[in-house]
Amino acid sequence: MAFTLPELPYAHDALAPYMGEETLQLHHGKHHQTYVTNLNNLIAGTDLENKSLEEIVVASAKDPAKAGIFNNAGQHWNHNLFWRTMKKGGGGKPGGELLKRIEHDFGAYETFAEQFKQAGVTQFGSGWAWLSLDGDKLKVSKTPNGSNPLVDGATPLLGVDVWEHAYYLDYRNRRPDYLSAFLNHLVDWEAVEAELTKASS
Repeated sequence: MAFTLPELPYAHDALAPYMGEETLQLHHGKHHQTYVTNLNNLIAGTDLENKSLEEIVVASAKDPAKAGIFNNAGQHWNHNLFWRTMKKGGGGKPGGELLKRIEHDFGAYETFAEQFKQAGVTQFGSGWAWLSLDGDKLKVSKTPNGSNPLVDGATPLLGVDVWEHAYYLDYRNRRPDYLSAFLNHLVDWEAVEAELTKASS
């Protein structure tokens, strides 16, 4: 099964000024497309060719011989979640069941937000910061490069890309400012809650 680049659920300029049009065109149209193309080429003719994306990520995670497959499959999966959990006019404090769960597991939304930003700031080099459901508990974590919490049995609900191509055009080297803008202006909390509902069912 050949994978394809998903359409963005918003226009390339919809997230400006917090994520600019040029960033989205390069990040989605060039970087993400490259992961998809590489993944399709790498799995062609292998036993992973007809597996789901999640199955490919998990199956290749611990196999050094499949490192190329894992990196590209992970990045494809990560970006799919990244795009669908942002929106124009997003950010701020969530509501509903998601807020209840965050307050239960972190004590307060502000505590979660600080942990999430800290995970992103302290991820050395390229990688991601995550909010995941691990068992019945929400957790914040970080992963290098294209990895994600799926490989440890958790379900990612929200991920922020801290590879430089995600923010350098808009923020230069100011990764903390990018992470604050992501939480305050970009996150689609309704979409994150939908991920939580799906993961809990």
